[in-house]
Amino acid sequence: MIDRSLALRLLPASTLALAVAQPAMAQDTVDSSDSEATGAEQPDNGALDVIVVTANRREENLQDVAVSAATVSADAAQTIFDAGADVTALSARVPGLFVESSNGRAAPRFYIRGLGNTDFDLAASQPVSVVQDDVVLENVTLKSFPIFDVERIEVLRGPQGTLFGRNTPAGIVKIDTTKPGDELAVRGSASYGSFNSVAIDGGVTVPIVPGVASVRLSGLWQQRDDWVDNGFTGQEDVYGAYSDIAGRAQLLLTPTDRISILGSYAVRNLDGTSTLFRANILGPGSNDLNENYDRDTVFYDAGAGNQAQYDAEIATVKADYDADFATFTSITSWASSEGSSRGDIDGGNLVDGPGFIPFPSDTRDSIVLDQFTQEVRLASNSGGIIEWQVGGFYFDSDFDVTTVGFDFPPAVTVNHTNESWAVFGQVTGQVTDLLKLTGGVRYTEDEKQFAVTQTSFISGPGDQARSVEDERISWDVAAFYEVSADASVYARVASGFRAPTIQGRDVAFGSAPSIASSEKIMSYEAGLKSELLDRKVRLNLAGYYYTITDPQFSAIGGADNLVQLVNSDKGRGYGFELDSAFQVTPDFLITAGASWNNTKIQDDNLAVGICAQCTVTDPIVTLSGTDRALVDGNPFPNAPEWIADVSARYAVPVSLDGELFAYTDWTYQGATNFFLYESLEFNSDNQIEGGLRVGYARFDGSLEVALFARNITNEDNVKGGIDFNNNTGFVNDPRVIGLSVRFQH
Repeated sequence: MIDRSLALRLLPASTLALAVAQPAMAQDTVDSSDSEATGAEQPDNGALDVIVVTANRREENLQDVAVSAATVSADAAQTIFDAGADVTALSARVPGLFVESSNGRAAPRFYIRGLGNTDFDLAASQPVSVVQDDVVLENVTLKSFPIFDVERIEVLRGPQGTLFGRNTPAGIVKIDTTKPGDELAVRGSASYGSFNSVAIDGGVTVPIVPGVASVRLSGLWQQRDDWVDNGFTGQEDVYGAYSDIAGRAQLLLTPTDRISILGSYAVRNLDGTSTLFRANILGPGSNDLNENYDRDTVFYDAGAGNQAQYDAEIATVKADYDADFATFTSITSWASSEGSSRGDIDGGNLVDGPGFIPFPSDTRDSIVLDQFTQEVRLASNSGGIIEWQVGGFYFDSDFDVTTVGFDFPPAVTVNHTNESWAVFGQVTGQVTDLLKLTGGVRYTEDEKQFAVTQTSFISGPGDQARSVEDERISWDVAAFYEVSADASVYARVASGFRAPTIQGRDVAFGSAPSIASSEKIMSYEAGLKSELLDRKVRLNLAGYYYTITDPQFSAIGGADNLVQLVNSDKGRGYGFELDSAFQVTPDFLITAGASWNNTKIQDDNLAVGICAQCTVTDPIVTLSGTDRALVDGNPFPNAPEWIADVSARYAVPVSLDGELFAYTDWTYQGATNFFLYESLEFNSDNQIEGGLRVGYARFDGSLEVALFARNITNEDNVKGGIDFNNNTGFVNDPRVIGLSVRFQH
């Protein structure tokens, strides 16, 4: 991949320079119903704003869609990322959504309703798809692409296989960025905080030929200095830094009233510190942080600075042709990712630990990836008694993953290819004035190939080749009934699947690749959507029950240090999600959400590897001379039982132009088991994290200046563990206090 460092820095810089040069004026609309408002006047006498979602690939009112969905607005996202946070900061921002990573800012893992994948490898598949500007970001390194200049983020919970395809049995996270328009528009945000944390995000739309051509340039720069010491070497401030730079250029052409062509090119350059693992900070005998833990210090004898460096590119062309009866859409996209992460995996050293470390572990994984997608869709115009859409989809990816151990193992490169195609259709009928029915179906074929391309110590090129393929039909049906002008109920039944998967990282450590067959889900959901008191109160409630046949799990780590794919016989989950908002007064907004989720592995014979030093509470069996844990009845890994979020904004007008405001947001994560087996050490419970903003905002949204704090109580929350040779864990970011400025025209 070519060196784009200079271009990456110039694009955000030029964008922000243009933004600063423009006067600040009002924006047209503000979505404040689920997030912090920017100080703009509330429409409809202080009523909650309408939330627009695209769950059915059309713009619709959230209250009219038969799916459990929630949104994170542009303002809320900006607040979350004020201190330079990455996409994992979306965790628990809406009910049912959990995000974590043991690869720093490079490879996040998404979970919805308890379904996800704990596999840390760069070839890992996930049952949650990330879709950005109508393009699926399949690989975990693409899923980490920074979120900036965003219009909204949607979280669609439950299977989305009809319109969004395979690998969505849990749901999708859908990111829509700001598009070019016919008027000059500028938006910018800059924050500075503790540890020299900087976050700058901006975008500018410039009409070239009014009504015919316009461009939008946007950019992001996030950086932080080193702040963690190495207690083993005595070096101060040697870990924790990062520089994450991204830019996007878009060109919109509308040569006629019927034709629209949007071209987009986005790039990213990440240079930073990978996850800091901390040896023996858990237990023994409990999940409490012990005396070995010091947030500001690690004790590394390896890892070469725990470096993470990644580049990514995404190029997309979306063309729409508006016929008299329907719109034809073509979306063509190419994406690439290249980079590596290295780490001191044992989290310490053999001299003084901390704690007992039986052997060192220092590895680096790297990836070189290309992805191509093509979608075509024909959709009826909105507003009729019957709405329909049909389409086709093609996906192709090819990537190499190289694992290098320093001393052990020698370098091994494996190649993964994936080709998939699908056809789909959906129809919605307004049966009566009050009843609407929707049904959809999708046929998919998926094929994967695996090969070793660089010699390992047990096999040569061409050895260990594997291939898997499957063909599936996904479908969903939903009924939506308007009980009154203020409330509706719905029911939805949906199927979906995660395509079969090959995992070959263990080839580097002397084991054969592992294979998991397709994971199939059947989901049942019913819900209530309501807006009360002249739309000053919004209450949306959904309950669900799902069963999974052959759920795919990853048996990670253990004393054997394996990454093995396994299929459980069955799995099930049930729970509820509540999303609410209260416009108490025009100056006082409260939002609150909560989800409860109960998951269970159902397989009497599934036995997995266990940790080397922790206290396992599952039944133990010995297979081929190795202890294994029977995990039947355990919860899914990284499936929090409770997730909750709350925010509140209160403002006091101080002039005809503006107000003083205070805004706070909090998340809660309940009991969470990290691995397939259960132990006293590798789990977490009752984690909270909060933020605060206090400042001045103009009523027209043109300017906001605020002091902020993220993780204001400086909570030490364990986010995951490394279990194969000691009780290692990793934790959340520390408190960051700073100043932010936002403006728009």
